[in-house]
Amino acid sequence: MSGAGAPDFFYREAQRLGYVARSAFKLLQMQNKYKLITAGSSVLDLGCAPGAWLQVACQNLGPLKNGGSVVGIDLKQRGFSVVLSDMCPLVSGITTTDAALSAELGMRALEVAVGRSALGHMSGDIQMDGQSKPSACAPDDEGVLRPGGHLVIKLLESEDTQEFRRICSPLFRKTSWLRPKATRSSSREIYFICQSLLS
Repeated sequence: MSGAGAPDFFYREAQRLGYVARSAFKLLQMQNKYKLITAGSSVLDLGCAPGAWLQVACQNLGPLKNGGSVVGIDLKQRGFSVVLSDMCPLVSGITTTDAALSAELGMRALEVAVGRSALGHMSGDIQMDGQSKPSACAPDDEGVLRPGGHLVIKLLESEDTQEFRRICSPLFRKTSWLRPKATRSSSREIYFICQSLLS
């Protein structure tokens, strides 16, 4: 049973209908009233554990031929063997700005993977325009990557990219850079590959 107290109507109904939690009915009510998720929608569920909203979102996507997708992430989720980050900022053409934004996204991916506590003082938030950026991760967050897991981060090549090797080398068994052949010759994209997270 989830939550406090005796099983109520919604708890029993969730079990009867195959939902993992009574919270499914919260999204069902919103969906019935506002029709937020339509056939072919793309949905990101933040704080998705235990997964009832994921179930409801998937049910509202319609037939497979319409496309659509549902992705969920939750800080309670642990044990991923691979974390991939192909995030890139909207490129402005200002090299230093684009590189700083790319490094910031890379740092966020690293924090999600290994957790703020693993980074300790090293994560010191990459400086942009002289101001540090606050982290969205809790200080005791342990990250979602399991020991032995791998991490891939896309970055825009700059002087800041080498900072990632300094931060990650003590955390992973091996780190390396790769510029895939499929990368356009005019692009500054480079991938930082971190293998085998140490426990």
